[in-house]
Amino acid sequence: MKKVAVVGAGVSGLSTAFYIEKFGGDNVSVTIFEKENVPGGKMLTVQKDGFIIETGPNGFLDNKPYTLDLVKDLKIEDRLYRSSDKARKRFVFVNGKLVRLPENPIAFLSSYVMSFKGKLRLAAEYFIPPKKDDSDESLSSFVKRRIGKEALEKLIDPMAAGIFAGDPDKLSVKAAFPAVWHLEKKYGGLIKGLLAMKKEKKDATAGPGGVLTSFKGGVKDLIDALVANIKGEIHPGTTVKKLIPENGKWKIVYEKDDEIFEESFDKVVLSTPSYVAAALVKNFDEKLAEKLYEIEYSPIAVIAFGFIKKGLGHNLDGFGFLVPRSEGRKILGVLWDSSVFPNRAPEGKALIRAMVGGARQPHLALAGKEEIARMTYKDIKRIMKIRHRPIMTAVFKHPKGIPHYTVGHVEKVNEIFKLASNHGGLFLNSNAYRGVGVNDCVYNSLKTAEMVTSE
Repeated sequence: MKKVAVVGAGVSGLSTAFYIEKFGGDNVSVTIFEKENVPGGKMLTVQKDGFIIETGPNGFLDNKPYTLDLVKDLKIEDRLYRSSDKARKRFVFVNGKLVRLPENPIAFLSSYVMSFKGKLRLAAEYFIPPKKDDSDESLSSFVKRRIGKEALEKLIDPMAAGIFAGDPDKLSVKAAFPAVWHLEKKYGGLIKGLLAMKKEKKDATAGPGGVLTSFKGGVKDLIDALVANIKGEIHPGTTVKKLIPENGKWKIVYEKDDEIFEESFDKVVLSTPSYVAAALVKNFDEKLAEKLYEIEYSPIAVIAFGFIKKGLGHNLDGFGFLVPRSEGRKILGVLWDSSVFPNRAPEGKALIRAMVGGARQPHLALAGKEEIARMTYKDIKRIMKIRHRPIMTAVFKHPKGIPHYTVGHVEKVNEIFKLASNHGGLFLNSNAYRGVGVNDCVYNSLKTAEMVTSE
């Protein structure tokens, strides 16, 4: 029987362990090490005063099958919770007011999101020639080149902040938005690509699509189901201190309850942030460690407010809104959680969550919790015309929250995986490499488990 260690019990680590056991059967034994006292990583759900609050992502999109397939394997389909129809209404804060994002070309023509000149520039994208080479470029460069500066400022910049908490001047279009990059490479342009895909009867979307889906008890339902279905041991509150290649195996030195232990494994999966993986491999591969350290992370703070719904001052009819940096606000965006998932707040109350920091203003996410709550409430009160003080406030800080896929990320990751392959039985899998969404994490976990069990 092969012994496999998985370091990290976030959704990537747990999914990897689950699939290793599924594919390996009685031929594998899995042990999971987790530094925190509870598994889940940044996918945690907190209950406070009757509110169900996500400290990180609030679900996944059902336009890809990976998480839904995992849910079926775990037999928790009855826990799935689709977002309300209100989630289709999304807004952006431009020119000092909330403007609904258009859902189709006709609505776009009458929308106030962009000026008439900006709309003409976007339409002219059809005639813009494609980039001649395959070299990477920033999201800003790509967008300005194809659809113009105004589209970047009012549409793409806030979207980049909402998904990656990222800076479009640094984000790699190839790594962060591969579907968009491939439209130009394959079809010669975005509009040409969308028209061709529609003709081919494919999903003609380049951005987020599908229905946002979560679980009745929050994303914790998925984490709990994974934990319940994994046969191997899970060691929470355990810090892996050293990873040592030794006689064709991997010795793990770990600390638990102030005691040091050692154990050998045939294979190791590092499902940790890249900087944690870097510290563990540094003693036997400095070049690999150096490359892992190069992956940047954006700090992010999530602020949840509970309000009395009656007389709030805003009807919360929609998903929420994003804020371009040109508006000069502190917040990146706001989710109207109790409108998207009605059970997130008690009867007669409303739950909203705001995001602060990111690559745009990292220092804001690192401020004290009281200061973060104060400045966030000040912004949402002005933008949403809120009349009430919150009856519940919760602040969750993630100093290294979301991997920031900067220009050259794809090539960097390819080199990282090539270097890692020189060490038999060593695998890397987390959201630092090939996708930050839940679907991406589950898919990459499945593929990693296939590699682990096929050797």
